[in-house]
Amino acid sequence: MKLLIINGPNLNMLGVREPEVYDSRSYEDLVRYIEEFAGKNMIEADIYQSNSEGALIDKIHTALGSCDGIIINPGAYTHYSYALHDAIKATGIDAIEVHLTNIAAREEFRRRSVVAPACAGQISGFGFEVYTLAMRYFIERTLSRA
Repeated sequence: MKLLIINGPNLNMLGVREPEVYDSRSYEDLVRYIEEFAGKNMIEADIYQSNSEGALIDKIHTALGSCDGIIINPGAYTHYSYALHDAIKATGIDAIEVHLTNIAAREEFRRRSVVAPACAGQISGFGFEVYTLAMRYFIERTLSRA
């Protein structure tokens, strides 16, 4: 199974940006965490991060015909990027939106996602584990189809 794991703006600043909110671990720690779980579960994880909306859209497009699923943390684009929503829909590939923090418990402007309706589901509030929970969804989906 191959999954595209996309991280949006400012995720590269993990460990530096508001560690009391986002954790003191770095983006590199997150990548290692994802790779370790993926390796143990025979998942090929294509992990990508960009601060640019256009680059994220281009990367989503590459999933068409090459990936079994998408896990996306759109960062602040969550709240206003209809372009990311449309890119996910255009691929027809199942996607899970993830957030390290519980966006429903944060500032009002962070509570609404325009990306989530294009996804099979949304997981938030469990720190790094949101990525493994999303990968488990794809594992279970694959097993149920076998």
